[in-house]
Amino acid sequence: VQTHMQSVRIVVLGLNRSHAKNALNKNLLKMMSKAVDALKSDKKVRTVIFRSEVPGIFCAGADLKERAKMHSSEVSSFVSKARATVNEMANLPVPTIAAIDGTALGGGLELALACDIRVAASSAKMGLVETKLAIIPGAGGTQRLPRTIGVSLAKELIFSARIVDGEEAKSIGLISHVVEQNEAGDAAYRRALALAREFLPQGPVAMRVAKLAINQGMEVDLVTGLAIEEACYAQTIPTKDRIEGLLAFKEKRPPRYKGE
Repeated sequence: VQTHMQSVRIVVLGLNRSHAKNALNKNLLKMMSKAVDALKSDKKVRTVIFRSEVPGIFCAGADLKERAKMHSSEVSSFVSKARATVNEMANLPVPTIAAIDGTALGGGLELALACDIRVAASSAKMGLVETKLAIIPGAGGTQRLPRTIGVSLAKELIFSARIVDGEEAKSIGLISHVVEQNEAGDAAYRRALALAREFLPQGPVAMRVAKLAINQGMEVDLVTGLAIEEACYAQTIPTKDRIEGLLAFKEKRPPRYKGE
């Protein structure tokens, strides 16, 4: 896992286990968990992009060579670790974007599903293929896929272990943007960067509480959700940034937000 700081505000986490198609083994999970943990409390971070540094592959899922050597009790603890790591990613306080420039299967797609937004190259291949191996998605796939694309389609994809390309993924709402792949093989990453830059000018506190309000609100009824929105809004009222925003508007200039 490589962390790149783009003027600190956009952080790029790049998977790079090229000999194994970025397959998730114990060590890669540990490194990812560590990287995500470091980002959680870093106030300078505004957006996180997850990508692969390996051409043609986003993440092939769990490392099945390692899996084949595991005792069944070890498998349980590995899947728990994977689930926990993906949850940590989902709970990052800032917007997250998955840039899928290649194949994202099983745990690789579950990783992308834990991000707020997914963009992919039209040539990318995506699927939850676990039932082929007589298991089920174990890092949130059975929960996040139906929440993303709807129940019937999610069941169909999981029951058939079908793999879809970027165009189909876009048409079913699995990804938000599909782009033609370029020669460098990083078209989705470039699209993700452009998207991240659209997020940067906004008030940092507002961005965090907006994400919180949406995430928490989606799990409850509307009345409770509106109360969550109210509580989140209240957090923005005493900020210096809110006053700066009004001042900038009055003075017809871009605001200079500090995240305070």
